[in-house]
Amino acid sequence: MESRPPIHPSVRIGHVHLRVADLDRSLAFYQGILGFQPTQSVRGAVFLSAGGYHHHIAINTWQSLGGASPPPGSTGLFHLAILYPTLAELGDALRRLIAAGWPLDGAADHGVSIALYLRDPDQNGVELTWDKPESQWPRVADGTLAMGSEPVDLEALSREGLD
Repeated sequence: MESRPPIHPSVRIGHVHLRVADLDRSLAFYQGILGFQPTQSVRGAVFLSAGGYHHHIAINTWQSLGGASPPPGSTGLFHLAILYPTLAELGDALRRLIAAGWPLDGAADHGVSIALYLRDPDQNGVELTWDKPESQWPRVADGTLAMGSEPVDLEALSREGLD
């Protein structure tokens, strides 16, 4: 394979577009619990955003209305990650989930980030995450990352930003 320079470091993933079985059910999760706001609706689809961006998440039923979730062991999306700007905002997200009685699949301190893992109504994996400052990222002697998976004190996280 021909060696090419790496992708530009400013490239970002802009949005995710999900096939869902029921728009109202998905809106109850992404808007009602997580707090994203609709920016546009078209037949069979809703586009949602944080802060007025055109859309971070789109949901549609164009090929999936009433459909079943992919079975375990199949290919597809493992999870989408929603990056919160502060630990306090991640704490707010946790409080929203608790208030809604929404279950977590897990939580981890990866050294570079704190992450909460859950499933949306269509069983798509969702990661709610906050990146630690890069100066705090764990590294080995050669400078490469040394990420891990340590427990998260969910009680303490749920109090973040309430002081």
